[in-house]
Amino acid sequence: MYIVIGAPDTADQSAATVMWEAITYTPDGSGTRRIFSSEQLPDFIRLVTSSNRSQTVRWAWADTTEIYPLLLTAGVSVARCHDLLLVQRILETAATRPQNQVDFSPTHNLEPRPQAPSGHLPPVAQMLGQDSLFDTAPDKSPDARPSATLLAAELHAQLTAIEAAPHAGRLKLLAAAESQGALIAAEIKFFGMPWNRQIHEQLLTHTLGNRPGAYERPYEMEKCAALIAQRLAAPQVNPDSPASLLKAMHNAGIRVESTRKWQLVAWVDVATGQEERYRRQELIEPILRYKKLHRLFTANGWAWLDAWVHDNRFYPSYEVGGVVTGRWGAHGGGAMQIPKDVRQAVQAEAGMTLLVADAAQVEPRILAAMSGDQALAVAARGRDLYAGIAEIGERTGSPLDSRDAAKIVMLGAMYGATSGDSGRLLPHFRKLFPRAMEFTEAAASVGEHGGQVTTFLGRTSPAPSSTWFATQRDTSTAESERQAQSLAKSQGRFTRNFVVQGTAAEWALCWMGQMRKRLREEKLFGHALSTRLVYFLHDEVMLYGPQREAKVCERIVRESAEDAAKLLFGQIPVDFPVTVVATDNYAKAK
Repeated sequence: MYIVIGAPDTADQSAATVMWEAITYTPDGSGTRRIFSSEQLPDFIRLVTSSNRSQTVRWAWADTTEIYPLLLTAGVSVARCHDLLLVQRILETAATRPQNQVDFSPTHNLEPRPQAPSGHLPPVAQMLGQDSLFDTAPDKSPDARPSATLLAAELHAQLTAIEAAPHAGRLKLLAAAESQGALIAAEIKFFGMPWNRQIHEQLLTHTLGNRPGAYERPYEMEKCAALIAQRLAAPQVNPDSPASLLKAMHNAGIRVESTRKWQLVAWVDVATGQEERYRRQELIEPILRYKKLHRLFTANGWAWLDAWVHDNRFYPSYEVGGVVTGRWGAHGGGAMQIPKDVRQAVQAEAGMTLLVADAAQVEPRILAAMSGDQALAVAARGRDLYAGIAEIGERTGSPLDSRDAAKIVMLGAMYGATSGDSGRLLPHFRKLFPRAMEFTEAAASVGEHGGQVTTFLGRTSPAPSSTWFATQRDTSTAESERQAQSLAKSQGRFTRNFVVQGTAAEWALCWMGQMRKRLREEKLFGHALSTRLVYFLHDEVMLYGPQREAKVCERIVRESAEDAAKLLFGQIPVDFPVTVVATDNYAKAK
């Protein structure tokens, strides 16, 4: 049963009290309606849930990030939802690929409307991988809320498109998993993960010195900057400016194209003679140290603590499906990466424990499952997949007889690396695992010809741009032909990886969804579990709860990984092992 939640058709959007309407969805539009205030919404959810224990209730709303925090604040959580915005995005892209046979057009565009810039800077500097500093926020004001009637029509269009699709079951699972992901992301943001501010501040003081004033560097960075200026003989160099630093480095004889760490290290490695090598190390050592200190100060320094950590909790803000493959993104705050330097701040409180679970080699196992390559499945079964490949390679006399070689060639097969060791080893990989290789090459070929591919459940890759197609048509000169070939190969690498990475993201959604379901349903000594999911990154999750629940939750995590594979693929000879560590501190888990 679907119940749609949205604004009433006749509500005064300027009124002080925000009103909502609930419509019990029926295909003919004859479902019952009820209007209530925001204050009454949680009680309505409770009533419907308790009155319908014998059937599945799925709440359909425009955007989980808008409505679910209201419920969580009132102490109400829901088991299932249908996020109309997220599913709309999936279906719109799916409809652009004719082979999908997905006939869908939105009845109401649910994409958030941008506002004009507000004119003030955000409270914390933007980090790598986040949006532009001056990007505008989506309009979440009440007058932007679509009506329940419009949402019911959109739900009908989505369900109709899914049911009529050739692989309706897969699309239905994708819609459910994506929506479940939205609930999980909202709960992680609402409850937060443990973050000991005192430990973090001690780390900052020990590493950087005391907290500086506005527009000042910490003491250790200032000292390091002075050392850079001294060793480069450049008193005016600004190490915060790549252009200034690069100029000073060139003047000092450091011949590199950028200030990136790998280029500096490579410059040292090509030194002739021990004395020259030592001289070069002396030059770059303070630069590398400054970069490390700068990264800590800007990415996880005092300003980050003030903005993101409250009451000893870090509140990650995820964007479900933020990457085209279905991987999650983040709305600032560094939710997609907790650097090793600061993991010690993730500290369990007394009587509590962290469960850190890491799924091993998910993407190669997904490749084995999707391609149906039995030899690769055997290599992965019950052990480290790369070690399994090496064992097969050694037994057959193949050059793939070491774990390192196996890892290099596997990444090459999934990402399209054709040069170096990967290119040399790929023919041997093809010989041992022909179906896996054929699968990735078929996906690459589709992309090279401008086509689109899908994940196992049906998430569709975006079509190349009109500029891409124009470049492919232009072969008037040798240079334009080379450019066309380069872009074609690049698109092929994208589609080659899309099918695997996207399906791995679907497995992760199902894994977390199964975990969440069992954490809500299972009991210990007759009492509900209080352990929660508090962090997620691609193929790693963190749970937090009482120590007495750790064993039960560890079992739930492992069994949920198996359940996720069955949910996607049915009974297959590929397993998805998970490493689970119970600890009081995140730094000890890795």
